[in-house]
Amino acid sequence: TASGHTQWEVPQAGPQAQEQPAVSPPPVAQQPHHGKRRQYAAGQTQVYYAEGAADPSFLGGGQQQQPAAGGQLFTPGLVGEQFGMQQQAPVQPPYYQPGQEPEYINGPTYGQQQQPQPPYGQAPVDQLAGQFGQLGMGGAQKQFQLYTTNLLTSPPEPRELYRPPPEIRLPPNSCISPSPFANPDPSYKRSTLNAIPTTSSLLGKAKVPLALIITPYRSLKEGDEAVPLITDTVIARCRRCRTYINPYVQFIDGGNRWRCCMCNMANEVPQLFDWDQVRNQPGDRWSRAELNHSVVEFVAPTEYMVRPPQPAVYVFLIDVSHTAVQSGMVATATRTLLENLDRIPDEDERTKIAIICYDVSLYFFSLPPGSTDPSMLVVSDIDDVFLPKPTDLLVNLAEARSTLETLLGRINDMFQENSIVGSAMGPALQAGFKLMAPIGGKIVVLSSSLPSVGAGALKPREDPKVLGTAKESALLQAASPFYKTFAIECSRAHVSVDMFLFSAGYTDVASLACLPHYTSGQTYYYPAFNAGRSEDALKFAHEFGEVLAMPIMLEAVMRVRASRGLRMASFHGNFFVRSTDLLAMPAVPQDQSYAIEIQIEETITSPFVVFQTAVLHTTCFGERRIRVITLALPTTSNVSEVFASADQVAIGTLLANKAVERALTHKLEDSRDYIFQKLVEILVSYKSNMTSGGAGASAQLAISENMKMLPVLVLGLLKNVSQAPSYYVELFIDHEVVSLSRLAFARVHKSPPISGPTPSAS
Repeated sequence: TASGHTQWEVPQAGPQAQEQPAVSPPPVAQQPHHGKRRQYAAGQTQVYYAEGAADPSFLGGGQQQQPAAGGQLFTPGLVGEQFGMQQQAPVQPPYYQPGQEPEYINGPTYGQQQQPQPPYGQAPVDQLAGQFGQLGMGGAQKQFQLYTTNLLTSPPEPRELYRPPPEIRLPPNSCISPSPFANPDPSYKRSTLNAIPTTSSLLGKAKVPLALIITPYRSLKEGDEAVPLITDTVIARCRRCRTYINPYVQFIDGGNRWRCCMCNMANEVPQLFDWDQVRNQPGDRWSRAELNHSVVEFVAPTEYMVRPPQPAVYVFLIDVSHTAVQSGMVATATRTLLENLDRIPDEDERTKIAIICYDVSLYFFSLPPGSTDPSMLVVSDIDDVFLPKPTDLLVNLAEARSTLETLLGRINDMFQENSIVGSAMGPALQAGFKLMAPIGGKIVVLSSSLPSVGAGALKPREDPKVLGTAKESALLQAASPFYKTFAIECSRAHVSVDMFLFSAGYTDVASLACLPHYTSGQTYYYPAFNAGRSEDALKFAHEFGEVLAMPIMLEAVMRVRASRGLRMASFHGNFFVRSTDLLAMPAVPQDQSYAIEIQIEETITSPFVVFQTAVLHTTCFGERRIRVITLALPTTSNVSEVFASADQVAIGTLLANKAVERALTHKLEDSRDYIFQKLVEILVSYKSNMTSGGAGASAQLAISENMKMLPVLVLGLLKNVSQAPSYYVELFIDHEVVSLSRLAFARVHKSPPISGPTPSAS
């Protein structure tokens, strides 16, 4: 053992009897009347029998047991009474001789005189705290270092935008796991401030906004760790606030209960939490992913399902009017779809697909499985849309593959001579909704002209005379209530809508973009599309192919919880707010970000706060899961630490969302003024609070080193097409709306390249 002895020995009587080793004592013989107690691996006892524990003589003087095949075990319930004494016992020096290296060391400060051992399972969260402990500083929290820079003499360095945000410096013992994954990668969740002010007045003094930028379903690059998957369906949640167990909870009562890190409620540990269901034997609690990783996925049990998990369903609405055919959109779209059938997610062979074409009529296609001859059914009555056939319109992709390939090869030739000008997009949307409403899924709309007949018909309303005036904001609003109402119906039925818009003229993107906005979809815009230009055809084919191949979260709902004293104030992104804090997202595309502003309602007294995002969703291969992302941040009452912890990329992303909101509700000039004024407020606050009595008092444009690229980001926002004055750049209103959409919901970890004019809208 660590002491050099072959057996455990009973401590001798006298003054030394109170000394106890910090290493894990070997297990004792299990008593018959405790046969059903929960047992743990012996290696876990290092955090249970800590320095300063009570007299270990209660363990008995029996001979040491030989380790079993499954590892040594101990039963915490047998020492429940001594556990409370352990937390208050005085610190004792180590009993081993200098030069002897113990087998288990309880933290980096082993053998040092320090404060009493923290509660059960509380280990330092980072190595810096441990290094300070080794220096005899008791594991004190490292303070933020603030460095002031002069923007007039320090040129901007674009590579600064790709550097990690300021380090999160949590107080010692805030995390029960020393895992480096106890806080999420910034690409999943990041805060505008990595040190949360304890009061709202301190936040107002700094003038830096407080918000979260969340990308719950980001794509994994080469070398990225996959999100850990917990398959045993044992989900521990707080009974009061419903927080999921995470690395920042505390275990109490000998490990039989855990204290919530948000509301301090004591909860029972589930019976199967310490059981390895794969090996059917006692498991190691500390190896569970939810206690070591901040981003985890649970396989949801049946109580999280209203119905069996839905399959992935795709309904394609293709405009086949004269304009669409002549521009080459129909040929490019059908060829791209045909080439990417193998990339559509269909691992379990449950994916369903349907194709509906439309001009001023609707064209359905019957695709009987096993047949290679599709048949077309025409519905001319667009005032009362109905499905012409109850079956074979929405078919299984694998079963009807040959029929589908035949159809995609014929569609362009079918409508090659079509001379009809007009678009019944509204009735086509209603038909697609009727087809998939019982299941849910994704509608993909490809349109080349302004909807002109049937429900949702629109009229040209672009007026160059109002550009740059107060009336311009009216053109950024939806002209018809049909699209917002229809989008809410889609959200309730778990139907998402993606829009691919091709037009040489006015398309009223402001009205059509309501569909992706409220159904968590995306808008793609190709002005004056002509497939004869290779750049147009390649760009559309690439983006359309990526949408087809993208794995998506289906029928998702998202909720963000925070520690006491914090409240989610407002939400920005493509979703529908179902209740005060529940966001409904029929489909969550990869890399789509959401901004959530946070309000400090009362003084925060805890040394750190926790934000937890939970997304209940169905994978595209038919498995119900819960993705949980937990972020812990320290609190501070020092304004200098607020500035030193600011994340400039997150602030820029939030300002972009706020600017878009103001452009839609006010005039464009108000949006520009808001961005500019917010930057001025931050600069003035920094200079008045941080440089008035310091060496940098003479600096004309002083800012902290970690925010020196914020003015460049703001300049990029002001030069973006969506924010540029109409007299400054020749701009159609459709370009402006699409630029606003792309600006607001850009991928946060790819946001720097979008500054300046937006190529996708030109």
